[in-house]
Amino acid sequence: MPPSNANESYCTFTLASDVTAGGLPSEEDIARDLESKDTFVKKHALKAAIMAMLGGEAMPRILMQVIRFCINSDDKQLKKLCMLYWEVVPKYQEPSSEALLAAASGGPPVVRKMLPEMLLVCNALMNDLNHPNEFVRGSMLRFLCKVKDEEILGPLIPSVKACLEHRHPYVRKNAALAIFHAHKLHGETLIPDGPELIAHFLENETDLGARRNAFLMLYHENEELAFAFLARNMDDVGKYGDGFALLVLDLTRKVCRRDPTQKSRFVRVLFQMLSSPSPAVSYEAAWTLVSLSSAPTAVRAAAMTYVNLLNGQNDNNVKLIVLMRLEALKEKHSKILQELLMDILRALSSPNPDICKKVLEVIIDVISTRNVQDVVNVLKREVQKTISDDVQQEKGSDYRNMLIRTIHGCAVRFPQVAESVVHVLMDFLATDSGMQVIIFVRAIMEQYPNLREQLLTKLQSSMDTVLSNQVLCVCLWIVGEYTEDAAGITEAFDTIIEQAGEPPYIVQAKEKEAAEKAAAAAATGPKLVTKNVVLSDGTYATQTVYSESKSAVNKDRTPALRKMLIAGDVFLGETMSACLTKLCLRASASPTVERTKVKSMVATAVLAMCGVVKMAEVTVAAQRSSLSDCQNRITLCCRALLDPAAQTLLKDIFLKDGRRRFAEFLKIIKEKELKETSKKDAEQNKKQAIATTQPDDLIHFRQLKSIAALGGGDLDLDDGADLARATGYDSAGSLLSSELSHVYQLSGFADPVYAEALVTVHDYDIVLEILVMNRTPNTLANLTVELATMGDMKIVERPQSHTIGPLDQMTIRASIKVSSTETGHIFGTIVYDDASTREKCYVNLNDIHMDIMDYIRPAVCTDEAFRSMWAEFEWENKVAISTSITSLLDFLNHIVTSTNMRCLTPFDNTSEKQGSFLAANLYARSVFGEDALVNVSVEKKDDNDGKLAGYIRIRSKTQGIALSLGDRITSVQRGLSEQSKH
Repeated sequence: MPPSNANESYCTFTLASDVTAGGLPSEEDIARDLESKDTFVKKHALKAAIMAMLGGEAMPRILMQVIRFCINSDDKQLKKLCMLYWEVVPKYQEPSSEALLAAASGGPPVVRKMLPEMLLVCNALMNDLNHPNEFVRGSMLRFLCKVKDEEILGPLIPSVKACLEHRHPYVRKNAALAIFHAHKLHGETLIPDGPELIAHFLENETDLGARRNAFLMLYHENEELAFAFLARNMDDVGKYGDGFALLVLDLTRKVCRRDPTQKSRFVRVLFQMLSSPSPAVSYEAAWTLVSLSSAPTAVRAAAMTYVNLLNGQNDNNVKLIVLMRLEALKEKHSKILQELLMDILRALSSPNPDICKKVLEVIIDVISTRNVQDVVNVLKREVQKTISDDVQQEKGSDYRNMLIRTIHGCAVRFPQVAESVVHVLMDFLATDSGMQVIIFVRAIMEQYPNLREQLLTKLQSSMDTVLSNQVLCVCLWIVGEYTEDAAGITEAFDTIIEQAGEPPYIVQAKEKEAAEKAAAAAATGPKLVTKNVVLSDGTYATQTVYSESKSAVNKDRTPALRKMLIAGDVFLGETMSACLTKLCLRASASPTVERTKVKSMVATAVLAMCGVVKMAEVTVAAQRSSLSDCQNRITLCCRALLDPAAQTLLKDIFLKDGRRRFAEFLKIIKEKELKETSKKDAEQNKKQAIATTQPDDLIHFRQLKSIAALGGGDLDLDDGADLARATGYDSAGSLLSSELSHVYQLSGFADPVYAEALVTVHDYDIVLEILVMNRTPNTLANLTVELATMGDMKIVERPQSHTIGPLDQMTIRASIKVSSTETGHIFGTIVYDDASTREKCYVNLNDIHMDIMDYIRPAVCTDEAFRSMWAEFEWENKVAISTSITSLLDFLNHIVTSTNMRCLTPFDNTSEKQGSFLAANLYARSVFGEDALVNVSVEKKDDNDGKLAGYIRIRSKTQGIALSLGDRITSVQRGLSEQSKH
């Protein structure tokens, strides 16, 4: 049943509630106010009528009043209110109760009849469509886009078509939208020629908005006409405005997802839009290109567009969105992002810390040996910039911590940069990022022993600047654990004792009194002095002077370590005690340290420890509760130094256990990171494993398509998707586990050039994908993989020469034609010119042995045909059976599975129990049409410990297949025999 109130289906707006203040007027009051000559009163009454009808009131009397007194007004605001009124007013007569009952009982459906008054409304609408004022026309055309009634739209169509030729673009662009709306709702009845009309209009239109609205209709109502217009004006799309370009991109995504074969139509226009001056268009074009293609050329162009947007836009939201797109690209196209890594790092200049954090998250996974040095140099410069007050206030210390963590990750993954960064970072021990730096230094100490001596020297010289007790604790632990040479031990001991000072570590009375006086002087406020003065003109004035006492110059040069100990830091005192104990134990074990020096060190250390215990006893501080722990721990340290028996027991615990536990901790952290990485990879592979291609989907081949179908472009967007679907890849860059068995290592890991080949057999062709890796820091020019074959194989496509940069890699492809089922060998040499030495170098490659099983397919033939071929074929190979299998049927099944043949002799499960002899015929056909016949005759002898004996005879028309199958069967038997013994 149709709605009883028209606003239930037609209302698309709301009104302010200012007219409802004090309650809505009655229907009689509204009708009276509409008859007023005051335009303001009419507008207020019409607003009240609209609000009442939105609330469910019918108000039938108001319709005629509006037609009589408001419809012909020239007031623009009143005309707009009339349009809103036409939108909510009921336009059809209420059906009678008899018609409703008849429809409910199965009779004819209720037919809605238009109100007679609506004819007058249609006439008024037509007058506005023909109005000389372009604003009135355009507003009416916009209103028609909300009207769904065919009876109202029908008489207005000729006037709407006439508006397409109006001189003002505001009218034309709204006329295009009105025709789109009418054709969408009642195309076949009201305006069947709408697409053709708009297509003609589009050819001659010059206004950007009108052209965009016209193309919007063709995009939704007739795609072929939209394609035709786009093909004719492909080069001018950039001149048609942002709105038109975004429509073209939307059309591209819609069509290509529905029919991937249409991708080639949009290649040129997509690449044009990447360089659009509008950031919205270039961004949409980039992600459209990536979503439709995984071709490296397309991904590289899109990534460059993202990077340009990242560095060219000031809006932080835009930068974050672009970084999210780059992060998505990183999963499948990390090598392309490596080329743009330095451009991405330019975004670190942004004052927003969230953007800097996202940039570091994007780059950390795509850093390689080629660019790690450049990346680290940029990060070091950024860390040094954070020293300035402007950067510190702008981004805060969190930014510096993020940079230090990133540098730490680079140093762990690439040891060659650790030495260059750690010295720079140690200058920041005294900042609020000191904890991040010292944790990084601690890990470097354990992982890179060759850097310990330099770092310890730098660390000892920086201890007096450290202001954090936690950082100082880690510094003391590092010094105690990793100082091992005699000179370093004595120097470190003297440095710590100098920093700590002489015990006791408590505040003296004089020092306390001086500190209290200084604090009282600082707390004294400024003095106010008022006096009368005579000015230069002879007049008197009152002068008020604020005098402040001079702030005392801070002459306190007490080292930071001693300050913290006097302040009552018990835990720092314990750490210092343990450090001194380790240094004394190492000095006593070193033959180069004099015994008198060792005794002096022990005495000094014990005195310092006693001072720490005294400080813990008398100081009222937050760590007062750790007094007993401090006493026990320092007592243990003293016994380790003074009691020889205790020293023997505790020496290894002090000197070795701490470092060993820390090494285990680093190992656990690394394993945890590896587990998290593998978990993410597993989740990603699980997502990729979901089938995205249906069995009946079409796969097209670029080589078989005409130039016209390709659209004249150099790149077909469908190449990557079609190759992935044709080869069974779920996504670009993935490697199926079944292919690992066809990967052959061609050179050694110590060779200057490492090479491995993925061999793919396609019946008559063999495709080699040779991965070549430059293991040297030099550029290799004119690198060529020279291949040769042995057997019935011919190289069709030889590899071309390439130039490979330092530590770079690339994939080289070659095609080989196979004409018969023979065991073949592929061998070769890598030849290149070293750019630094100007010498020609050679690397000999391992042979690739082609397996005959790649060409054998199970087949079926009759017994008569098998006997006829057996008598006809002259090449026979006889193989003696030697196996550890004791079951006749198991041995037969093993031979059938291993040779990829079909057994022509039927057997049941009870055959073996009926006798000790088995004979069977096997048959297969190669992809080249060659037949392979095998006869298995095997006997289980009682006098041979139940072992099987007999022969396997192979016959074929050519010698190659007979010998190859014989070698295959022999190797399978030997392999099984060894496995059975195990």
